Amino acid sequence: MTAHRILSWTPAAIVFDCDGTLMDTERHWQDARIQALREYGFAPLPGFAERAKGLHYTECGRLMAEEAGHPELAEDMTDLLLGHFRALVADNPLTMPGARQLVEESSELAPLAVASNCPREVVESCLGTAGLLDRFDHIVVPEGGLRPKPHPDVYLTAARLCGAEPVDTLAVEDSSCGIRSAAQAGMRVVGVGPWPGEETVALVDIWVRSLNEPEVRGWTGARVPVQVSFDIMPAAG
Repeated sequence: MTAHRILSWTPAAIVFDCDGTLMDTERHWQDARIQALREYGFAPLPGFAERAKGLHYTECGRLMAEEAGHPELAEDMTDLLLGHFRALVADNPLTMPGARQLVEESSELAPLAVASNCPREVVESCLGTAGLLDRFDHIVVPEGGLRPKPHPDVYLTAARLCGAEPVDTLAVEDSSCGIRSAAQAGMRVVGVGPWPGEETVALVDIWVRSLNEPEVRGWTGARVPVQVSFDIMPAAG
């Protein structure tokens, strides 16, 4: 499906990632990782933030311990990471630009779900604080045997719970890890955020810098007319 067609397509269900897509919490994960490493006397290696982005928090804790040269600290670092993250989110729960309006418009057109690598209570707390929780029909996280992203489990489950086939479902994601998950599930994907490179962009149908771009709401049925130039970048191929 081309970028032009996806902007006029109305999906049978829409599944959003949470961190970095709906909620401006990626900065909190980054700060929490740094704090946890520093408490053990370590500093993140170059490129660590990108390697950790989108990972399930247990996988992130394991990565932190391995890169610090102490894999035996994985469980302790995971607990510390999650504790710092929860404290940071409680102090500053913010939505990403355009997320609130997009969710509100989308909820009038199709069933909505969240597919996240975060613990359920964290996702529900963030969305509840932002006043968005009641807009979602389902929250799906890696529990009960579901594998975390980049496995497709959470996206496949979200589509099924919404009563939609994956091919008729749209995923909205910001991380390479999450995009791989949605693509493996067979969904159409809107990628959002800073340009991640050709390898990641090749997996999405369209890449946008922000959910605040007017055309993004085209696939919700709003059919926003193009009246100005926008920062939309069609995916390669």
